[in-house]
Parts: sequence; structure tokens; C-alpha cells
Amino acid sequence: MVAAASSAANALWLTEWLSESLDLRPGMRVLDLGCGRAMSSVFLRREFGVEVWAADLWFSPTENLQRIRDAGVSDGVFPLRADARSLPFADEFFDAVVSVDSFMYFGTDDQYLNTLARLVKPGGQVGIAQVGLVEEFDGDVPTHLRAWWDQDRPWCFHSAAWWRRHWAKTGIVDVETADWLADGWTYWRDWLREIAPQNTIEIDAVEADAGRNLGYARVVGRRRADAPLYDAIVSIPAQYEAKPLRREG
Repeated sequence: MVAAASSAANALWLTEWLSESLDLRPGMRVLDLGCGRAMSSVFLRREFGVEVWAADLWFSPTENLQRIRDAGVSDGVFPLRADARSLPFADEFFDAVVSVDSFMYFGTDDQYLNTLARLVKPGGQVGIAQVGLVEEFDGDVPTHLRAWWDQDRPWCFHSAAWWRRHWAKTGIVDVETADWLADGWTYWRDWLREIAPQNTIEIDAVEADAGRNLGYARVVGRRRADAPLYDAIVSIPAQYEAKPLRREG
């Protein structure tokens, strides 16, 4: 588990928590989006017998394949490098999509759910579990978090309530779960102590916060069969016709 760490969250702990709200059955096709080092994909295959496409932009699919083979699940976990905004799959190919501690990096776009939901069969689920906020900040970042909070990553952290509204307003999914992991901050702290004890800035921030603002959020939605989905615009047809730049006279 330590060797396969890919973030400050333990992928297996979060995947197990997320799976409690998913309807997974043997033979289903599942997209594990932003899978990191594919431990979540291995877990889903071994626990539920689903077929998993382990997609990530940052981590090597070749390394992931070696890890998948060592886990004995190469018959049902298929690693690939893919950008979440340009996924190479057919519409309605998957029975479910899961994303563990990665969806906040691309899913805050108001139009992204439309793009992703196309890949899921009507009635299929989209589920995420990741770092988040208890409530959205109303004003400045709390003083005890400022040493760790920077101008990049943490601004994409949101509450379960924020994600519920973000998905529900589209009408694409019925949000079935949007909740918070009790004492999730302790799992965050304990995992950091194990894999990155030198990261004292983050550890100190999580400890000082003690669950007041930071922890883990879980959201699950089910694609509505009656929801219209719009084709993504990938190019504009070229229909050039020469015209004079200005009128003479």
C-alpha cells in the first residue's frame, strides 16, 4: 500500500467507503478515472468482480500494468493514459464511473458532467470520494491553514453540499449520496504520517484544523435516462471563402 501511494489520501480506504454507496455487480464495466497507481482499480476488481479501465494522465500505465499483474487481476483491469477532458471511449460504454481523490482537479467545470455522463449507461452511477471542505469558506482562509494553503490546488476543494448543487443543477443525474466521512481528517493525518512524515506543513495544518474544515467528501449520482446530453464540440468545420478585406471606393 505504501509503495502504491499516489496522494495524501489512502486510495483503498476511500474506495471502500465509496463502494458502500455503489451498486456494483460482477461483469460490470467501470471507469476508474484518475486512478493514480491503480490500487483502487485492483480493489474494485478483487472485491466486486467488475472489469475496470484504470485511466490516469500523470501515472505510467506500464508501471500500473506491472502492479495489476502482481495483484493477479490483469484479466479484468486495463490501464491506460488518458486525459479526463478527452476520454477515448464510446458513449454508454460503462456501467459506472468512479473517481478517488482526483475529480476536483477537472470536475469543477460546469460542463464537465455532461462530457462524462455520456460514457455511462442510463441508470448507471458516477461516484467520487476525495478531500474536501466541511463548508465553503465565507471570506479568507482560516489562519491555521494559511501556511499550507497555496494559490494552486486547495482552491478546488469543495464541500459535499457544493458538489450536490454542482451536479443537481444540470439535471443529468439524480444525486443519491452527498455526505462527509466522520473523523476523516484523522485518516488523512495518519496516512501522511506513514507515507510522508517529512511533510510537516500539511500534517500540522490537518492536525490544527482537527476536522473543523478539512476531511473527505463522498458524492454519488445516477444518470437520468430522460436527461438530454449535448455533443462535445471538438472542431469547427472549415468553410473558407475568399473575400476582399475592404471595399474599393
